[in-house]
Amino acid sequence: MLSGEFKHNIDTKNRLFIPAKHREELGETFMVAKSVRENCLKVYSLEEWERYIEPIVKMERKNSEAILRALHRNASQVSPDAQGRIILPPALVSYAEIEKGAVVVGCGKYAEIWSEEAYEAMVGDEDMADMKDLLESYGL
Repeated sequence: MLSGEFKHNIDTKNRLFIPAKHREELGETFMVAKSVRENCLKVYSLEEWERYIEPIVKMERKNSEAILRALHRNASQVSPDAQGRIILPPALVSYAEIEKGAVVVGCGKYAEIWSEEAYEAMVGDEDMADMKDLLESYGL
């Protein structure tokens, strides 16, 4: 289970340290992709990536092909180096607007990578009362 919040800097070669606990869960090679909902990156183990795209593969072919093309075009398979760093392609760094500081956040079955500024703004906008109400509406 991926959890925790870790702040690291991205270097001039677009290398970002991935926490050891996350690397253990994600495996030797994993996927980093643009989020379709927010300006952050999603990080999936290869197994979770396959689960994520499985329902898309089952869609009507013309829709499936377009979505799979977009998802894979905007994703990168990465492997950490001996220091635990991955290299993020410039397009992914640009999409997430990461200039220096980045936050790696565990979200259960996947992780997210945010620019430090965007992450702080998102967390600052969280409304715990709304979350509580939503959870309670589901009986949780």
